[in-house]
Amino acid sequence: MQRKQNGITTIINWKYSILVLTLAALLLSGCKSRAVEEAREVIAAADSLRAEGQGYTDSVVIAEAYNTLDKWQYIYPTAYAHACYHYGRLLRNNDDPVAAMEVFINATHTNTRDYHILGRIYSNMGSISHLAGEYQLAYDMYSRSADLFLQNGDTLLYYYGLNNMAVELAEQRDTIATIVLLDSILHCNSADVIRKTKETRAIMYLRSQQYEKVILELDTLEMCGYNDILKYLMKAQAYECLGQQDSALHYANLLASSTADAAYLISAYYTISHEDTTLTSDRILSITSARADAQNEWGLQHGRYSQSVQLLKQDLDRKWEWRGWFILVVIIISLISIIVISQKWRMQHQMMRNISDKHSRITIESIKTHIDTSDLEQTLHWKKYASMKIEADLYMSGIVSNLEARHLNKTEIRYCVLTLLDFKPKNIADILCYSYPSGIKTLKKRIANKLGTEPQKLKDFLLHLPYKL
Repeated sequence: MQRKQNGITTIINWKYSILVLTLAALLLSGCKSRAVEEAREVIAAADSLRAEGQGYTDSVVIAEAYNTLDKWQYIYPTAYAHACYHYGRLLRNNDDPVAAMEVFINATHTNTRDYHILGRIYSNMGSISHLAGEYQLAYDMYSRSADLFLQNGDTLLYYYGLNNMAVELAEQRDTIATIVLLDSILHCNSADVIRKTKETRAIMYLRSQQYEKVILELDTLEMCGYNDILKYLMKAQAYECLGQQDSALHYANLLASSTADAAYLISAYYTISHEDTTLTSDRILSITSARADAQNEWGLQHGRYSQSVQLLKQDLDRKWEWRGWFILVVIIISLISIIVISQKWRMQHQMMRNISDKHSRITIESIKTHIDTSDLEQTLHWKKYASMKIEADLYMSGIVSNLEARHLNKTEIRYCVLTLLDFKPKNIADILCYSYPSGIKTLKKRIANKLGTEPQKLKDFLLHLPYKL
């Protein structure tokens, strides 16, 4: 009795423990869900600002939302991907491309089906790769981005993606492929896309040393209100290569006064120091010092961009390595499955052939000689099988003749004989090589229809069938 009470107490204690754990889990889940909802609200606000062409500037709040959703990324993959995009953009703007790339890579490992945000993330990774001078890698990232935009129906962003891909081809001096890609964008009616396309064409002409076409393309753009600092850089470089020093110097000075970007300043100072013959010694020293500072700054920036690209390359290598192993495992499993299935099919086929060969030789006489006397007595109500063998032969022969006269085929007659000899339906199916139970039921129904009776009354009909015509 004491042991029974202890068992009951233990069960009650376990029930209370489970109840307490469940309540604790619910409370914890409630706390977590509130934090997650707050994080999702922050990301939704950032999305709204992005739709208006603005950015979420509070990096601390975005970082907190990102870290919260990072723990729940498997439950909220889309919200986490959006958080990665906004947080990565802030890190990039704060001149930390390595951390930004890590965040962007995290987004590509989620299960989200939001192709729009994934397209933006791959586009950012392409931009970072471009700044690192990895033009082929940038092309691959922009290509993925364009495909994702196309899947999501973002036509305008898709054309921007094609333009970015064309820029990377132009940087690799693949003029033919660049022209083909740009021609595919001609039917787009967006003014911004057309402007971007002309800019890309100017870059292509510059890389292929067609400097007159560069200036002509940029002049056409300028008439349409295009006033980007990239225009100053390309015109300065084009005029310098054409030997038009005054024009090159003019645009180099405009470039130097319009930007703080180290890469642009290096080129501007180089042109100024080489083309302006009126510079004083102090001015030359000042420009040389400023150019050295810009080169140092660009060296640091380029180093950070190169580190971020290495992270991307390592991630891509891991993905391809995992995919390679996955494909190999799938192939091996498929081969094993094919071998096992084919072996089983071969064994089953051989077994069915053996059964068919064996039972195709079974005649009514051989069936009768192998049947137990007690079974035959029970089925045909005969008391003495040995003394009535001749009559049994006549009976079976008469039954067969009767069934043949009713236009039953060989298989159907064999089914009737085996039924009379009290074979089980499953055994009959094995002997006649029919599927059980569907195939044998269909056969039974067909026989009953030919004999003018019901399937469930077929055996009684056969037992009362006259064996003398």
